Amino acid sequence: MKAGRKNLRRARDEGAAVTLAEGEGIMQVLALRGSNVIEVMDGKGVKSLALFPAKFQKSFWIKKGSFVVVDASGRDEALESGSKIACVVSQVLFHDQVRALEKSDDWPAIFKSTPNEGSDAGTQGETAQVQIEEEANSDEDDDLPPLEANTNRNRPYELYSDSDSGSDS
Repeated sequence: MKAGRKNLRRARDEGAAVTLAEGEGIMQVLALRGSNVIEVMDGKGVKSLALFPAKFQKSFWIKKGSFVVVDASGRDEALESGSKIACVVSQVLFHDQVRALEKSDDWPAIFKSTPNEGSDAGTQGETAQVQIEEEANSDEDDDLPPLEANTNRNRPYELYSDSDSGSDS
């Protein structure tokens, strides 16, 4: 195993506590753009593109909604020079690390999940009501026309028929 990958694995296993260096911030992944470029949103709601380094490529997977630590120290200079990629991912946060950070003061207020839980409870009540209405209206399916036969498949020929015309008892 190469030293870079070994160090990443060691940092992952040890990394219960996350310390942010100067110029680093926690950002949420909004979209994967391909070619190691991801779209992230910072704690202020500003969206930008970040580079996901190749050293993470086979060690960590990220998806939409994941949280990463991004080095955004040269963000303003990169945007002024015309570069679309403004920052570089320095660490991927795991579930346990995110839970620990949510309890600390370093966690941005925009990523707090408490407002979403209230809205989810309201939508769950609405979906339950819709399901009840659908169950009440399930008897209306009798008015639909019958399904047509599938003409895309060949039917095997019937050699013997079980019709009543063969036996006149």
